[in-house]
Amino acid sequence: MNEIVFEILPEMEDERLDKCISGYMENLSRSYIQKIIKDGSVYVNDVSVKANYRVKVDDRVRFTIPDSVEPDIPAQDIPLDILYEDADILIVNKPKNMVVHPACGHYEGTLVNAIMYHCKGSLSGINGVMRPGIVHRIDKDTTGAIVVCKNDDAHNALAALLKTHDITRKYRAIVYGNIKEEQGTVDAPIGRHPIDRKKMAVNEKNGKRAVTHYQVLERFGQYTYIECQLETGRTHQIRVHMASIGHPLLGDSVYTNRKAPFHLEGQVLHAMTLGFVHPRNGEYVEFAAPIPEYFEKILSLFRKQM
Repeated sequence: MNEIVFEILPEMEDERLDKCISGYMENLSRSYIQKIIKDGSVYVNDVSVKANYRVKVDDRVRFTIPDSVEPDIPAQDIPLDILYEDADILIVNKPKNMVVHPACGHYEGTLVNAIMYHCKGSLSGINGVMRPGIVHRIDKDTTGAIVVCKNDDAHNALAALLKTHDITRKYRAIVYGNIKEEQGTVDAPIGRHPIDRKKMAVNEKNGKRAVTHYQVLERFGQYTYIECQLETGRTHQIRVHMASIGHPLLGDSVYTNRKAPFHLEGQVLHAMTLGFVHPRNGEYVEFAAPIPEYFEKILSLFRKQM
């Protein structure tokens, strides 16, 4: 069992307990937090409470993350593009159309199914039975580097780095329009869309702070090739932020209605660079996932048209 204890700070005042824990432990999903609250594993001032409890300053929150249980999902022999592997971590170059972890109605063919087979039971269990080894994720249609943890010590170390924004995450993307400036920063909170709950949006009222730095790499008239570096890691952050400044991602059917000039499977977005302090030796390591073939073909076509 892994016990977590923390006190409520003034800025957390009056938040729902499940939301408060979600903000404190960003590597745990809200649904998983609600489950352990329902199971009676969460206490406020040594009293078991419900998920909708409104926390107060100086409340003492204590909860236990159960030991990992063998997931009731199949290990599958799915080929992995492995960029690096040691006893603690695995860096995978995720392809398009691969979901990171199982969810309702989608229990096979995910990255988790593949790493369960590859790692033969050697995965961290902190994120529960559905997300063994998973510290962060990227969208189904986003390609690129993702880190998987093989033990709880590595998972805790990387989760702490994520919380303090000390992991380097650089993405490559093609966006609609010609971005005027050479570089810039979008600092705008992201939360659930007020109407469409399946989407995220810049949400000043209920969003969490989100910061994306971007730099222009090449211009193609109606399109711009950019690098984005995440300071925070909110759901759909780059997609939402770039759309919010009038430059949605090419191929993103969720955050723009613009037609793409190619038959694309989702947004043109690639998690290219991932860097962090290694949990075992304390040295900074950095990994790069090569630009996928479909992305390179688009760049090549745009370059020929210039």
